[in-house]
Amino acid sequence: MLVACAHGTRNPTGRRLIAELALAARARRPELVTTAAFVDVQPPTVVDVVADLAAESRPAVVVPLLLSGGYHVHVDIAQAVAGSPHAVAARPLGPDPRLAAVLLDRLTEAGADPRDPLTAVVVAAAGSSDPRSVADVEETADLLQRSWAGPVTTGYGASAQPPVPDAVAAARRAGAERVVVAAYLLAPGHFHDKLAAAGADVVTAPLLPDERIAAVLLDRYDAAVG
Repeated sequence: MLVACAHGTRNPTGRRLIAELALAARARRPELVTTAAFVDVQPPTVVDVVADLAAESRPAVVVPLLLSGGYHVHVDIAQAVAGSPHAVAARPLGPDPRLAAVLLDRLTEAGADPRDPLTAVVVAAAGSSDPRSVADVEETADLLQRSWAGPVTTGYGASAQPPVPDAVAAARRAGAERVVVAAYLLAPGHFHDKLAAAGADVVTAPLLPDERIAAVLLDRYDAAVG
């Protein structure tokens, strides 16, 4: 059983896109049984889903539909699987070169030119107080920088430094003529809504929908099973 564990959102489009991601994974692997779980905002919780599967002695692989390894991965999901001998947790979706490639596509779709050295990018993540999560986001920015002529930095919605507006302002002070916020978020929701007020010239769409993310999800599942 693949338990696709997302953060959770009240945004109806965000809920739909997360559900479609799990469906896309199942379409690629029709024999794979999947179910959904969440760490916040909406039910069912990952704790309840894993406990129900454990009561039936059914093995479960929890794949975090999260872009970095913060509190939800290392505490919430880790604790959910710790009490079950039949459950394991996979690593989060990011960092991964395919996610950086999706970010690049979102930037070009928004009209940003990867060849322009005066266009700066701020990779905007939700944020976490866990330094492992910050390191994951910075690695994603480094992957994107390989395909971007201008500077690529990071900013966060909460719990990490710098906040996205400060990162945008810093890019302008450093000489950028145009600053684009690359939304390093899976789907619309609270954090994406806040990016419009960050002071950038352009804000990209979130990563979903994109088939490459379903491929990453299945790779995380396969690695955990292996």
